[in-house]
Amino acid sequence: MTGRNFDAAVVGAGCFGVWSAWSLRRAGLSVALVDAYGPGNARSSSGGESRIIRMGYGADELYTRLSLRSLTIWKELSARTDPPLFHRTGVLWMGQARDPYMTASEAALNRAGVPNETLDRVELARRYPQIDPGPIEWGILEPGSGILLARRAVQVVAQDGASSGVARVDAAVAPPVGRGRLASAELSSGERISAGSFVFACGPWLGKVFPDLLRERIFPSRQEVFYFGASPGDARFRPPEMPAWLDRTAEVYGIPDLEARGFKVAVDRHGPRFDPDAGERVATAEGLEAARAYVGGRFPGLAKAPVLSAEVCQYENTSNGDFLVDRHPDFDNVWLAGGGSGHGFKHGPAIGELMARLVTSGGEIEPRFRLETKSTRQKRTVH
Repeated sequence: MTGRNFDAAVVGAGCFGVWSAWSLRRAGLSVALVDAYGPGNARSSSGGESRIIRMGYGADELYTRLSLRSLTIWKELSARTDPPLFHRTGVLWMGQARDPYMTASEAALNRAGVPNETLDRVELARRYPQIDPGPIEWGILEPGSGILLARRAVQVVAQDGASSGVARVDAAVAPPVGRGRLASAELSSGERISAGSFVFACGPWLGKVFPDLLRERIFPSRQEVFYFGASPGDARFRPPEMPAWLDRTAEVYGIPDLEARGFKVAVDRHGPRFDPDAGERVATAEGLEAARAYVGGRFPGLAKAPVLSAEVCQYENTSNGDFLVDRHPDFDNVWLAGGGSGHGFKHGPAIGELMARLVTSGGEIEPRFRLETKSTRQKRTVH
């Protein structure tokens, strides 16, 4: 890459990065997409098999609007792929009677014109007899929402970008030094890449690339995911009988069996801090025990189901869960895009559009996305 110059270089080929590169190229810029391990790699926060895309965010209509925009673009892309990247399974929220988050979600969905259906305990039991509700008293179904095949989707967006001229660079980027304007960045190959603008969308690596600025403001956490196998011929745990679901009473979410991968179950609480380069990715016996106990109670038909596979990935959050989309305070032409894990994958297309607008035209940055709002203490407010 020595001597090559681009209008924009995007560092990080996760969901935010590939969509930023894709959108910048469609805005007419020459673009390089740089990643140490490649799009959809197993170390990335975007490298898992599947992600939920839902519109419900409590009263937080900012993310509802972003989800709506992103879903439109995801569906357009999915219509051109075989097999599809988006599966309209529906998304089922489940909670207790006085769950203010769900009540606020229902109102926000109605204001935004998002189709949804309220299910009382009797209707939940009738429609989904494979679920033992336990403390669950009601649900909200988003019939138009569903599942994105994450790893494959990232790779498809990267390939689509490459077909239109995005240059792929397989290398790590050294932490930039200096102030003012960043003319070029050093690669692990010893070469340098030059660009008019740089977008760093490198997820859990943001704190490593910018240690002084972000090491204490980006929180990578270790998360365990398990896939359970239903009995032969048991269709209750795959679409259309089973939607994606979020259990507010236990802070657990799951995805029905797609492509015979198994019934996915994961805890949504943040785990311990995790190193995306060196962290061991083997699930713990304690995590498996907790997952089995939950599944056996909420989904009795899977009480003795074998574990087909397990994953260890990482979330990568800011202090409160709001995204980070802002200019680097020391560099005029360096942009930061991150803080997306846990709920960010679905928003990739909208974040890509936002980054392209900021790089090419400037304009206002969403106040909640600004660096100055990111604390060094975690207090999650976005779910």
